[in-house]
Amino acid sequence: VAAPWVVFLDDDVTVRPDWGARLARDLAEAGPGTVGVQGRLTVPLPDDRRPTDWERCTAGLAEAAWATADMAYRTRTVRAAGGFDERFPRAFREDADLALRMMGEGWGLVRGSRATVHPVRPADRWISLRTQRGNADDVLMSRLHGSDWWFRAEAPRGRLPGHAATTAAGLAALVLALAGRRRTAAVAAGLWAAGTAEFAWARIAPGPRTATEITTMLATSAAIPPLAVGHWLAGHLRHRGAAPWGGRS
Repeated sequence: VAAPWVVFLDDDVTVRPDWGARLARDLAEAGPGTVGVQGRLTVPLPDDRRPTDWERCTAGLAEAAWATADMAYRTRTVRAAGGFDERFPRAFREDADLALRMMGEGWGLVRGSRATVHPVRPADRWISLRTQRGNADDVLMSRLHGSDWWFRAEAPRGRLPGHAATTAAGLAALVLALAGRRRTAAVAAGLWAAGTAEFAWARIAPGPRTATEITTMLATSAAIPPLAVGHWLAGHLRHRGAAPWGGRS
């Protein structure tokens, strides 16, 4: 890229007719200390029913900070930073990592005026299980940017602590049952069931509550906690040698 600015767009976004003119204005108004200008994302949701769990997940992009679904950076700073960190293999956290590295160098990031539509892409009913791989990427973020990276990247914390408690209760119930301690196993199983039910209802309540959606939420809500914990543990193993970025401790 030889231009002063490079603009990243998701391959499935739709730019508005005045996007180019507004982009030019955003970049012209960027001060010398501004390294990046984010577009304003909107995610269209159904107006005849409540959104599904996957639709609500995608809608979170509208509030995401520094998402490269529409993000402009000064070319020389991206080049100096070495570009995106390829240890993030998915379209997840790679944009937050780059933004934190830029801000760590003292650069400013701002939101511009251009608007971009990010539709909800088609997905099967098990998409929420595959997205749990992102827990390994969160481990790498903590290794690189410290435990407070969530706050600085304006990212939601998620439900990993609750998933860990639910998973521990389920494992305890199984181990205690095998050991013949039925009463204690029943208590642990009750805790697992309560944690799973609370998680399932938190996903079902704001949704369309169709038979398909409810069935999917019940099945995936039982599977997500151990999957999330498993990916989190795998992330610790995979990224155990990752050094803090810029000397952060």
